[in-house]
Amino acid sequence: MERSEMFFDTNVQLLKYRVLKGVIERYDRGTLSEAYREIPMEIAPGPKPSMRCCVYKERAILTERVKLAMGGDKQNPNVIECIKIGCDECTVNRYHVGSACRGCIAHRCEHACPTGAITVWKGKAHIDQEKCVECGRCAAACPYSAIMKYTRPCENACKIGAISMDLDNSAKIDNHKCISCGACVYQCPFGAIMDKSFILDALEILKQSEGNTKYRVYAVVAPSISSQFSYAKTGQVVAGLKAVGFHNVVEAALGADMVAYEEAAELAEKGFLTSSCCPAFVQYIKSAFPSMVEHISHNPSPMEAVARFIKRTDPNAKCIFVGPCTAKKMEFQQENVTGVDCVITFEELQALFDARDVTLEALEEELLDNASYYGRIFARSGGLSDAVREALKERGITPEQFTAKPLACDGIVECKTALLKASKNVLPENFIEGMACVGGCIGGAACVTHGPKDKSEVNKYGQLAKEKTILDALQVTHLAK
Repeated sequence: MERSEMFFDTNVQLLKYRVLKGVIERYDRGTLSEAYREIPMEIAPGPKPSMRCCVYKERAILTERVKLAMGGDKQNPNVIECIKIGCDECTVNRYHVGSACRGCIAHRCEHACPTGAITVWKGKAHIDQEKCVECGRCAAACPYSAIMKYTRPCENACKIGAISMDLDNSAKIDNHKCISCGACVYQCPFGAIMDKSFILDALEILKQSEGNTKYRVYAVVAPSISSQFSYAKTGQVVAGLKAVGFHNVVEAALGADMVAYEEAAELAEKGFLTSSCCPAFVQYIKSAFPSMVEHISHNPSPMEAVARFIKRTDPNAKCIFVGPCTAKKMEFQQENVTGVDCVITFEELQALFDARDVTLEALEEELLDNASYYGRIFARSGGLSDAVREALKERGITPEQFTAKPLACDGIVECKTALLKASKNVLPENFIEGMACVGGCIGGAACVTHGPKDKSEVNKYGQLAKEKTILDALQVTHLAK
C-alpha cells in the first residue's frame, strides 16, 4: 500500500482514488484509451475476488468507475450518478422484528398496526411485508424496542428525499430534487454512488497552457484545505499545486472576504437574506422553496468572486477551483458562473499528486496569504455569520441603524427547518447562513479526511492570516469602497 493511501477515511475513497490515479497516469502517458481495460485488471487482478461475489463483477463495476472518473454520462446533467451494477440492493423491507421480542401478552404492536400486518405466532411477533405500509406505529408501541427500522445508507444520507428504490431495487436519484451535496457518495458502503470527475478537463487546461505561456492557470483553493493533507503543511500543498503545473495559487477565502463585505451591505438594505455561498443550499431553495428565491443574496459564491477578480487582474487567466465540494461541480457549469473554468476536489488532487510522484513533505513551503481571518473561517459552520457581523462593523453600520441576527444552519436538515419558518414569516432571525454539509465545508463529501479537529484547524489557519480584518484583505486588492 502506498503511504498516501492510508490517509483516506474509508476503503471506498481508496478505491475511487486508485481509479483516478490510474486515469491520470494514462492521460500523462497518452494511453487513455486503454484505461477501461487496464485499470479494472490492475485493481482486481483475480483470480479470487476481494470485494464482490466474483472478480468479473468487480471488474464490471470498476469499468463504470473509470467512466465516471473520465467525465461520466454526458446525457445525465447531474454530477452525482448511481452505478447500478454496483448497488447491493440493500434491504427493502423497512421494519423487522428482532430477537428482543418476548412474545408478550400485551400485543401492543399488533393493536397499533392499522393494516393488520402483525401477528404473534410461536411466541414472537411477525410482520407480513405485503401488508406493511411502513408507518412505524408498531416500533413506537413495542415496550422492548424489538421492532427495528432499517434505512438504506444512501436514503438515510439524503435528507431531502432525492433517493428512492428503482423497480429493480437499486438506488435511483431524482435529479429534480438532488442538490449535488454528495452525502450519498460518502455514505454508500459499496461506493455505488459517485461524483463525476472533471480531472481530465483540468489536465487539458493545464496542458493547453503550454507551461503557462499561452495563458496562466490559477488554482483557487478552498479554505478547508487547512484541514486536509495533514501529513504536509499548507504551504507545501501550495508548492505541490505549482509542481503539477499551476501558475499561481489564490485563496477562495479572499472571495469570502469580498462576499461578506458586500453581503453585509445587502442585508442591511433588504432586512432579510439567505446566503449564496453553498451551491447545494442555493439549489435546495430553488427546488424546495421557490417562494424564497428572491431572498437569496445576489452576491456570487466566494469561488466565483475571487475567480472574477483574478480574470479582471489577469485577462489571460484560467481558474480551476480545488475544494471539498461535489456541488461546486454543478455550480461552475451554470451560465452565470463565468470566472471558474473547472472544478476538482481534494480527493482528485491527492490522486494527481501521487500520479505525478509529487511528495509534498519534500517541497519548500510557498506563501499563501491573500485573505483575512474572517474569509478563512467560512470553511466551518458559523464562519459566514461571524464574517457578516464583522463586515457590518467595518462598514460603519451601527446597531442603531441595523442589527444582524444570523442563524447558522449546520447541515441541510437545519436549513430546511429555518426555511420552513422563514417561508411562514415566523423566523426571528434576519440572515440564514445555509451549509448543506454538517460542519460546513470541512464536512464536504470530497474531503480526503473528516475529523473532530477540522474546525480547530480552520480557526488556527484563520488566526495565521496577516490581514486581520476584512478591509485589510480588500485594500490589498483595491476593492474596499
